[in-house]
Amino acid sequence: MKENHAATSDTNLDHSDGSMSGAWQERYDAGKTGWDRGEPSPALLHWLNQDTLSSCRILVPGCGRGHEVVELASRGFEVTAIDIAMTPVRELTHRLTKSDLVAEVLRKDVLGFSSSEPFDAIYEQTSLCALEPGNWAAYETRLHRCLKPGGRIFALLMQSNRHDAPPFHCELRQIKQLFSDTRWSWSDDAFNVDHPSGMTEIATILTKRES
Repeated sequence: MKENHAATSDTNLDHSDGSMSGAWQERYDAGKTGWDRGEPSPALLHWLNQDTLSSCRILVPGCGRGHEVVELASRGFEVTAIDIAMTPVRELTHRLTKSDLVAEVLRKDVLGFSSSEPFDAIYEQTSLCALEPGNWAAYETRLHRCLKPGGRIFALLMQSNRHDAPPFHCELRQIKQLFSDTRWSWSDDAFNVDHPSGMTEIATILTKRES
C-alpha cells in the first residue's frame, strides 16, 4: 500500500491568534467564501503552462481550500501550504489523500510561520488582502525571510476598492512601496485576471534581490 504523505498540524497556533482563526472559521461555517473560485487561478495555470514557474519547493500562504496546492502537487512541486482556519486545512488534506498527492498542509498563522529551509518560490493569492494593512509590513518581512535570494513571489493583488474589511484593496503603488526595489525586483509583464466575485487581480512576479 502506498504511503500517503499529505500532513496536517494543528499545533503551534498561538493563543493570541484565536480571534483571527475564529473569524475565518466562521466564514467557512457560514459559507461566506467568495474568494474561492472553485478551481486553480488562470494566472497560476498561465505561469505553469508557459514554464515561468516550474517544479520547485514552494510555499502557499493562506491557501484556503487549496485548489492551487492540488495543481502544484500534481505537477511534482514540493508544496507547503498554510491556513489559519481548520475547515480548509481538513478539506485540503482529505482531497490530497483521496488523490494520492503529496503536500505538507499546516494550520498556522502566516505572520508566525517560519521555515528552517528557505523556499524557491511563494504563491501569494489571497493572503495579503486578507490581512489588516497594519500587518502588511510584517508580512513582507516574513515572506522575505522565507524565500531564497533570487527566489520569486508569484502574486495576485486584489483590486477590491475595500478599505474597511477583507479583501482589502491592494493598490499597486502602495504595494510597490511595501515590497521596495531595494529588496525586490518587479516583473514588467503584469496582467489582469478577472475574479468570479466581480473584482480584478493584478498578476505579477517579484524576485528577491541577492544580498
